[in-house]
Amino acid sequence: MEQTIKGYRGIGMNGWLARWYAKNTGKDNAQQELARTLAAQLDAGSKVLEVAPGPGYLSVALAKSGRVDVTALEISPSFVEIVRKNAADAGISIDVRQGNASAMPFSGDSFDFVVCRAAFKNFSEPVKALVEMHRVLKPGGRALVIDLQKDASIAEIDHYIEHAGVGFFSAVMMKWTFRHMLLKRAYTRRQFEEFISRTPFERSEVRAEGIGFEISLWK
Repeated sequence: MEQTIKGYRGIGMNGWLARWYAKNTGKDNAQQELARTLAAQLDAGSKVLEVAPGPGYLSVALAKSGRVDVTALEISPSFVEIVRKNAADAGISIDVRQGNASAMPFSGDSFDFVVCRAAFKNFSEPVKALVEMHRVLKPGGRALVIDLQKDASIAEIDHYIEHAGVGFFSAVMMKWTFRHMLLKRAYTRRQFEEFISRTPFERSEVRAEGIGFEISLWK
């Protein structure tokens, strides 16, 4: 019998932890700016999938643009509920599914664009997740993975958190989480390039941006 692989590394983001994360990331203007940039780049009516949206702030902002049709795939039951509530509160429609990034519940060639922000390092099967992104993309579609650089310095991370608009306790907790959990899970450029080499993506670009990478992949 094939062994079932847990879809995430470490503890699951559920219950109070999911609510804490949702509260503190809701003030992140970077997600609103990213949504505006992506909405301007995408053709009207594009079908967009956000993988591991967490509280769904990027998905909600993209859907509010009125230009794209948004689907969100999240493994955490708590985050699924939070995304649905945030979408309902915003008065917009998002198709929110619960599922694993390495075994997506979608047909092939379903989406024009796939985005995954600040979550890829938590996937237990990173190569399978990339292969699944390729599978569900339409020919000519693009995937964008934005995540932490393993080589980011502590000073750069502290500067990022100090400008995140969170309170003292949350800033302390975020710094601890970055240093003792997230950096350990994050990948280097070489590791990302090796992952990509094991997928059907034939064209890719890995670009350093702040404390993270922006990885574009074209089908």
